[in-house]
Amino acid sequence: MTSRALVLYLASCLAAAAALTNPVRTTTGLLLGVPGRDAKVTAFKGIPFASPPVGDLRWRAPRPPKSWEGVRKSADFGPACVQNVPGTRPPWTEEFMHQGAVSEDCLFLNLWTGARKAGEKRPVLVFFHGGGFNEGSGSIATYDGEQLARQGLVMITANYRVGALGFLAYPELSTESDHKVSGNYGILDMIAALRWIQQNVEGFGGDPNRVTIAGQSAGAMAVHVLMASPLATGLFHRAIAQSGSGTGRLSRTLRDAEQAGVKFAESRGTPTLAELRAKEAKDLIASGFGPVMDGWLFPSSGIVNDVPVLTGLNADEGSAGPTYGKLDAAQFANQAQQRYGGKAQAFLALYLAADQIEAARDQGRVSMYLWAVNRDKSSKTKTFTYYFTHAMPGPAREKFGAFHTGEIPYVFMNLVDKPDRPWTDEDRRIARTISAYWVNFVTRGDPNGRGLPAWPPFDPRQSVTMEIGDHFGPIPTAPATKLEFFRDALLNPPPAAR
Repeated sequence: MTSRALVLYLASCLAAAAALTNPVRTTTGLLLGVPGRDAKVTAFKGIPFASPPVGDLRWRAPRPPKSWEGVRKSADFGPACVQNVPGTRPPWTEEFMHQGAVSEDCLFLNLWTGARKAGEKRPVLVFFHGGGFNEGSGSIATYDGEQLARQGLVMITANYRVGALGFLAYPELSTESDHKVSGNYGILDMIAALRWIQQNVEGFGGDPNRVTIAGQSAGAMAVHVLMASPLATGLFHRAIAQSGSGTGRLSRTLRDAEQAGVKFAESRGTPTLAELRAKEAKDLIASGFGPVMDGWLFPSSGIVNDVPVLTGLNADEGSAGPTYGKLDAAQFANQAQQRYGGKAQAFLALYLAADQIEAARDQGRVSMYLWAVNRDKSSKTKTFTYYFTHAMPGPAREKFGAFHTGEIPYVFMNLVDKPDRPWTDEDRRIARTISAYWVNFVTRGDPNGRGLPAWPPFDPRQSVTMEIGDHFGPIPTAPATKLEFFRDALLNPPPAAR
């Protein structure tokens, strides 16, 4: 091979390996990304997808982002939406929690892509963070999208307004609205992000006709709201809800939420909307807010956007609670009476106090099964359910088990070695398997693929779910007698438990 031929060959190899290196044209201007840890991936951080919701735009639907001149370098994450920043809250160590700045100017998304040019039509995964609708951000370390981008996805995370700034319903806000509703501003932010993605993702190598929305915990609840919202029609094509499908009630009515909003305003000494808008954002931080069944964005919990769904829960969802697995016999019996009323004795015939973790696990799986049964009645698309069982290494592993959010590092393949988190080869094998399922689902609407244990779609006639984690394969939802107990108890709760 001549010297010139060698140079040309090496140049072609480098071009094939390089991700997007030229600015990407969007509807608001040119964006220049930065190389990931792997040079085959380019990251675009802190992309504004809406105008800052500040001043008179506080508690309004997001407005389109403002254009800019020249090239905007997308090297740094934008601030999270206004919230308390606790740093850690065991079992959630630093990598699970937002660690940076907060601001009302927070409507940014982050994108990772391995595409070398526009128009490659890669499947797109959009992830909405958890945090109880009170905290969280798209820049949390464990949501880093580089590993999934290496597997062929365009990976996106997005901020949305949280707490009172994201979900306050208030009579004056409803009056000024064209639709006579209020609340759900955080969900409107998500819809604005999805619209931006539809308009711009092709420039990053993504396919606007293969967009999957995903979320965990509060993010999973938001996914359910988006599936029920006519405002989100056509903006996504599959959905993933992690720790987020069961028989529980999704939200409050608008009237109830407005009444709670009045009490909140009074508690802050701001009984008018003008005073609320003039208040410092930090003085409006509060918990207890979330989606509102407003009759417009969220008219009901039924299916409007019928897309394939992947959903599941973790074995130890409640392990961060102070009483998880710790009730004595009398406390356990009293809890059963509060939850099940006249059905308490039937429950106690099935479970002793020593079985309380088993009871919580069975109830969680049955609740998910009943949700899937109900969805199956009106849906024409497939549902895939899972049960995650692996306890990650690290602080208080025995105490917290397969805790709420514990599947996230495996899904994103973000197993970063730390002195107090000694990942093993088994952890890495589990992560490769789980992330492959997710990539397959985002790509085709089905998690199954070559070399993976078969994952059957949900069938109401077969009461099984897919275990992922310590083992991979279908398992029964619950033993027959326990399934029947929880079916009755969850579908027909006593009045006090409704």
